[in-house]
Parts: sequence; C-alpha cells; structure tokens
Amino acid sequence: MESILIHATTVFMGFFAIMNPIANVPIFLGLTSGDDEQTTAAVALRSLLLAFLIVAVFSVAGKVIFELFGISLPAFRITGGLIVFLIGFHMLQGHSSSIHQSDEDTQKHREVALSVAISPLAMPILAGPGTIATAMNFSARGGLVDMVVTIVMFAVLCVITYVFFVFGEKFVTFIGNSALGAITRMMGLILAVIGTQMVIEGIKGAFKLVG
Repeated sequence: MESILIHATTVFMGFFAIMNPIANVPIFLGLTSGDDEQTTAAVALRSLLLAFLIVAVFSVAGKVIFELFGISLPAFRITGGLIVFLIGFHMLQGHSSSIHQSDEDTQKHREVALSVAISPLAMPILAGPGTIATAMNFSARGGLVDMVVTIVMFAVLCVITYVFFVFGEKFVTFIGNSALGAITRMMGLILAVIGTQMVIEGIKGAFKLVG
C-alpha cells in the first residue's frame, strides 16, 4: 500500500510539473478574456475533459502503440525524457516552451470561444507531447495498478486545474506576477530533473536490450 501511495505521489507531481496549471492560468485568461462566467467555465470543462480522454487513451493503449509501430520502451523513454527536459529548460529560463505556446487571439463569440477548448487548450497546452510522454512512461512501468494510478492522478490534477482556471483571475491578482514567475521556474527545474531521469532509465533499458 505504501509503495502505491509513493508511486501515486510521484505520478501526480510529474503531471503537475509538466501540465503546470498555475502557469497556464494567464494563458487561459488570455484565451477567454471578454467571455462571461458561464462560457469561461464551459471552456475550462471541455478542454480538461478532452485532455483527460487523450491522456487516458495513451495510458491504456501505450503498449499497443509500441507494438504497432515497433517502438521499444527505452527509446520512448529517451525521446519523451528529452521532450520533458526541453519544456522544463524553457520554463526554467522564464519562457513558455514552444510546445506549450498558444495563439493569443481574443475570442468574442461564444461558439468561437468554445472552440479554443479543443485547440490550443486541450492540445497542445494541457495534453501536449510532454504530458502524453509522461503518462505513457508512468503507465508502461508495470501492470494494471500503475495504469489505473496514472489515470486517476491525472483526473485529480484535471479537477485542480479546473478550479485554477475558474478562479484564475482572483488567483493571479492574489499571488502577483513575480510569484507566478518563481513558481514557473520551480516547476521547470522539477521537469528538467524528471526528463533527465526518464533519459537515464531509457539508456539503462537500451543497454539491457542490447546485452
């Protein structure tokens, strides 16, 4: 039981760092500026539901995807680790990664405003390559338990992110831009370390396959 809790905590922190709901609040506010509260809540809900479905599918079908395309787990861990490290490095420098970058056009009409829930919010801001790589890496480590833990932890993070998005304007005003920048850099450092660890595990696995 203790090992499951430790694993769940590791998965949650990994997802929290890679998706970074705190740093994504200003992006969300920019995309929904001018919208009423009902529309803003609907955009947040739709984007997070879609992001959850994407991550859940990749978590469940990760091994099938590996077999279908002839991809080895070590190769994916190395590639995914490099992606995660790159995102973390950009965040550590105080910049948004191009993988997480979004268009800043303000959507005025409700129908158009709701469309941003799919892109760029759900993809690639919330469920980008780094998030997908992290989910597949965690779920592919073991059996059914690891897969379920991965999906549940991402669901918990989606709920937390929804709260951040809905009350985002008050949150940013409360902590201030300087504190937000410090949090972003801290998340970047955690991401860089997680990415490095994924690469190390991938290299070890590759040597085992060769040996």
